[in-house]
Amino acid sequence: MIGILLTTVLSFLLFLILTAIAYYKNRMRRKKILKAAMGIFIFGFIVMAIVVYTFMPTITIPNMLIMNIVVAILFVPLVYGGSKIPVQYQTAHRSLTGVIVFAVAVAVIGVFVYSIFALQDTYDSISKSEEAEARPLNEDNTPISVAPESARNKVQKAMSVVPNTQFYDLGKLQAQQVDGEIVYVAPVEFSSFWRYFRGKETEGYFSIPATNINAQPEFIQNKMRYTNSSFFNHNVQRTVYSEHPDHIQSGEAQIEVDDEGKPWYIQTIYKPLVFSNRPDMDQIKVAVVDPVTGDVETYDADQAPAFIEGSVSSELAAIENEYFGKYVNGWLNSIFGKKDVKIPNESGTESSVTPIFNEGGEMFYFTDMASPKENIDSALGYTLINARTGALTYYNGQQNQGIMDSKGAVQIVNKQYPEKNWTGTMPVLYNVDGHPTWIVNVLDPNGLFKQYAYIKAADSDFAVFGDTAKQTLNAYRLQIAQDPSSVEGSQEVDLTDKSGVINRVLVTSTESRQSVQFLLEGDTTIYTVNTSKAPLSIFLKEGDQVEMQARIRDNGTATVESMQIDGID
Repeated sequence: MIGILLTTVLSFLLFLILTAIAYYKNRMRRKKILKAAMGIFIFGFIVMAIVVYTFMPTITIPNMLIMNIVVAILFVPLVYGGSKIPVQYQTAHRSLTGVIVFAVAVAVIGVFVYSIFALQDTYDSISKSEEAEARPLNEDNTPISVAPESARNKVQKAMSVVPNTQFYDLGKLQAQQVDGEIVYVAPVEFSSFWRYFRGKETEGYFSIPATNINAQPEFIQNKMRYTNSSFFNHNVQRTVYSEHPDHIQSGEAQIEVDDEGKPWYIQTIYKPLVFSNRPDMDQIKVAVVDPVTGDVETYDADQAPAFIEGSVSSELAAIENEYFGKYVNGWLNSIFGKKDVKIPNESGTESSVTPIFNEGGEMFYFTDMASPKENIDSALGYTLINARTGALTYYNGQQNQGIMDSKGAVQIVNKQYPEKNWTGTMPVLYNVDGHPTWIVNVLDPNGLFKQYAYIKAADSDFAVFGDTAKQTLNAYRLQIAQDPSSVEGSQEVDLTDKSGVINRVLVTSTESRQSVQFLLEGDTTIYTVNTSKAPLSIFLKEGDQVEMQARIRDNGTATVESMQIDGID
C-alpha cells in the first residue's frame, strides 16, 4: 500500500501548487479556498488512489507529469468554482499561474523530445557482443525442447486431476531446469473473480519434461495465495508494485521451482532512463515473491538465486532485440538511411523470442534478424540473450549470411503436409556440423506433436523429417554427408589418420562437383571425399588399399580431407 499512497500523493503536486497560488493571491477568499481545496483534495485523493490501485502507474517523470496534468485539469477548476475565484483570461498569460502552466507544457514537450533521443541511450546500455557462428550441435546434449503449444495441450488434458478443477485455468508455461532436467512448469490460476473469492488459494502447479515428446505432465499440489489471477492485495503484480512503485514491471510474473519443489513467482523489473520510460538495460532486477506469504525479495538479475533461469523476462528480451536491431546508428537512421538496421522476426514462442538451453543448462532467448527491406526472406544473423544477465550475443558470420529466415523455415513445413494441415512452430537455428540448420517442431491442428523437421538454412529443398530429435538429426547428418555440395562441412571435427581396404564404392555427381562415397572392410562408417581434393578417388574400386586423413563424426559418417591409393598414387 505504501507504493500506491506515494504515487497518489505525487500526482497532486501540481494541484497543490496551483491551489497555493490561488490562496496567496486572493486574500479575501482564503477561508473559502482552503475549505474547498481540502474537500476537493480528499475527494480527489480517494478517486486517484482507486485509479492508482487499479492501473498501478510507475513513478517516472513522464507518468507523474501526465498524472499531475490530469489531476489539475479535473480538480483545480472545482477549487476555483467552489470558492468563486474570479478568472481574468486576458491577463492569464502574465500571471504566476500562467507561468506554471506554460512551464508544464514545455516540460511535456521536453520529455517527448528526450524520449526520442533516449533510444540511443537504451541501445548503448545493452551488454552486447558479436561472434561469427555458434558451436556445433552436440547430439548427446541436444538442446531442443518440445514446443510449448504441444506441452500446454497435454497439460490442459490433465487439468481434471486438480481438486475443484472448475475454479481454475492453466497459467503461463515457463521453461526451466529442475534437478538437471529441462521442464515446463505452469501454475493453475483462478478463472474469475468469484472463483478467487470462493477459493482463496490455488492448488499448485504442473510440470512436464521439455525434451521428451512422450512425457506426461505431473501435478504438484502446493497451495498458493499470491498469484497472477488473485485480486486485491493478493495479486502478484500489485504486491511487487507496493514494494517497487518506481520500477517498471516487464511482462507477466511467472513461476519457477526451487530444488525442494517450492514454486516462486518471478517478476522482472527495471528502472527506466531519467526523464523517460525507456529501459536501462544496466538496471534489470528480479522480484521474487513467496506465493504463500507474499514476501518480496529483490535481486540484480544476474545475482538471483541459482534455481531461477529467467531473471530477464521474454518480454524484455523482445524489447532488447528491437533496440539492438533498429537503433544501432540512432533514431534518424532507423527511419531514413536504415544502415545496419536489423528487424527481429516474430516466429518465437514467447513474445517473439524462443527459450532454449545450452549443454551447460543455461537458458537463452533465440531470435533471428531480418532485413528491413520488404520481400526479403533471408536472415542477417541471429541473437542469443542470456536469460539471467540480459547479455546479447549476435551471430552474423559468413556462414549465417544469405540463409533463409525463420518465416521461410516455417513455410517449408507448412507446405509439406497441406492435406493434414500440420504446421511448423518454434524454429531455432543451430550449427549442425558446420551447416546452419533450422530445427522446427511440426504440430497438428490440435497442437499435438507430430515430427521434427531439420532444414538446411542455405537450401530450401534440403529438409529431413523424423519422429524423434536424435533420429532426425542422424538422418540429416547422413544426407549432408551424401550431398556433394555439403562435403565442406564439419570443419570443427579433428582430423584422424585412417587406413583400410575398400569394401563398397558409390560415385555421386552434380553439375558443380563430384564426390565418392565408400565403406572400408570391417568399418560401417560412410566416408565421403570430394574429387576436387582427391582427383584420383574417382577411380576407386573394391579391394583398393587406402590411407587418408578424415574428419570422423559420431553419427557414422566422415569427410575425407586427403587420401593416397596404393597402386595409383
